[in-house]
Amino acid sequence: MELKGKKLVFLGDSITYGTGKGFTDASYVYWRQLGKYEECEVHGYGVSGSRIAKQQTEHQHAHITEFDDKYFRSRVPEMEENADIVVVLGGSNDYGHGDAALGKMEDRTDDTFYGALHCLYSDLLEKYPKATIVIMTPPHCLEENKLYNGIGLRNQTNLEGYVNIIKEVAAYYSFPVLDLYRTLGINPQVELMQALYMPDGVHPSNHGHTLIYRRLKNFLENL
Repeated sequence: MELKGKKLVFLGDSITYGTGKGFTDASYVYWRQLGKYEECEVHGYGVSGSRIAKQQTEHQHAHITEFDDKYFRSRVPEMEENADIVVVLGGSNDYGHGDAALGKMEDRTDDTFYGALHCLYSDLLEKYPKATIVIMTPPHCLEENKLYNGIGLRNQTNLEGYVNIIKEVAAYYSFPVLDLYRTLGINPQVELMQALYMPDGVHPSNHGHTLIYRRLKNFLENL
C-alpha cells in the first residue's frame, strides 16, 4: 500500500499520546514519525490511561480519572472523517487497571473486553466503511504477569491473554493485525532492551517509538 498522501488516524492510549521515561519530544511518537517520513496526513487520538472496555465502577485511584476513563469507543465520534487507514493500539490498561470482565466472543456490549472490542470495531466500520482498519497489539511490559492489577483486583489473565483476545476478535472482522507483543523486538524483562527501548517498563522511549514506526510502516506497505 502506498502511504504518501494518505490520511491516517490513530486511536490509542498513552503510547499513542506519547509519554514516559526516555520519551523526550512529541515528534518522536510513532505516528508522527510516519507522517513526517512517509509524507502522509496523520491524526492521533491517544488518551493516557484509557482502556478499550468501559470501567464498571468508580475507583479512588491515581490511574482512574474522568479524563482517562474515555474508553476507546466513546472517542470514535471525535475522530477525523474520511480516513484511508485507521490504526488501533490498546489493551495494556485493560490489563493494568481495568475492572471489566473478559467476557466471551458472543458479547456485544462495552462492559466486557470481548464485547467492547466488537462494539469498537463495528463503530469504526460504520464510520470508515472504505478504510483499511489495522489493529496493533500491546507490546510487552515489565509486569505483564501480575497476580493483582493496579486497582487491587485479581487479574483474569496476563497481558498475553489480552493480546490473544484482541487477535481473535480482529480475525472475526478480518482486520489485519500487527502483533507488537511478538514482533516489535522489545521486552523490558530483558535488561538491555529495557534500558534502550522502554526504561519505565511500560512506555516506549524515543528509540522504542522509532521501532514501532518502522514495524508499522513495513506492515502497511505490505498490505
